[in-house]
Amino acid sequence: MKQVKPKKNLGQHFLTDLGIAKRIADTVDACPDIPVLEIGPGMGVLTRFLVEKPRLVKAVEIDSESVAYLNEAYPSLRENIIGDDFLRMDLTDIFGGKPFVLTGNYPYDISSQIFFKMLDYRDLIPCCTGMIQREVALRIASQPGCKAYGILSVLIQAWYDVEYLFTVDETVFNPPPKVKSAVIRMTRNDTRTLGCDENMFKRIVKAVFNQRRKMLRVSLRQVVDAASLPHDFFDHPLMTQRPEQLSLDEFVTLTNLAAPYIR
Repeated sequence: MKQVKPKKNLGQHFLTDLGIAKRIADTVDACPDIPVLEIGPGMGVLTRFLVEKPRLVKAVEIDSESVAYLNEAYPSLRENIIGDDFLRMDLTDIFGGKPFVLTGNYPYDISSQIFFKMLDYRDLIPCCTGMIQREVALRIASQPGCKAYGILSVLIQAWYDVEYLFTVDETVFNPPPKVKSAVIRMTRNDTRTLGCDENMFKRIVKAVFNQRRKMLRVSLRQVVDAASLPHDFFDHPLMTQRPEQLSLDEFVTLTNLAAPYIR
């Protein structure tokens, strides 16, 4: 069977260590009894372990060469290999509107976009696991006060509990990436509403972290209508904080404070 050559333009780094592949595949067991959607299976190093589990597995792969390889290597999965761009797909009907686990060895350059899409479909995705660049994993799992705490930390932790599971060295990939990787698991929490306007929340979080070294009384000026502000608006105690110091609840408070004055 002809091997698939990793494509740089697709950010492909094929995992070669079967022991690590099985460990990644087993992360889905924390959310049993529902189907699994694998993103970017490549030559199926995770797929081989996922299909052994007693649940339906589907795989989304944008690379036509990989799709052909998977069809030949996993004939039992042939009807469930989707040749498409995950970022452009409507996930509602993947499993007939039923919840599913998202997993994969995610391309580094689009992992954040994948997780933002996960948030859009959070009611369908109670669990998301997989391998990403270690720096991004640390960012997602980071807590307030840490240097890595940022937009991904706040937006994902608003809806998911995050576990940093283990680190993966560069040497177990073909071709080896220039950075270390990490495996994480995100499990849907009990939050159903934030207690503020969600769109405003996202806008404010992104705005203040884009100027993360500045106090909120400075960074907020880019999104509020200064002429409409109460005279004491910037006297609120939060305004002397920097974004990495704020907890999730404080971001909700900030959103409710600023939302009436957003341009």
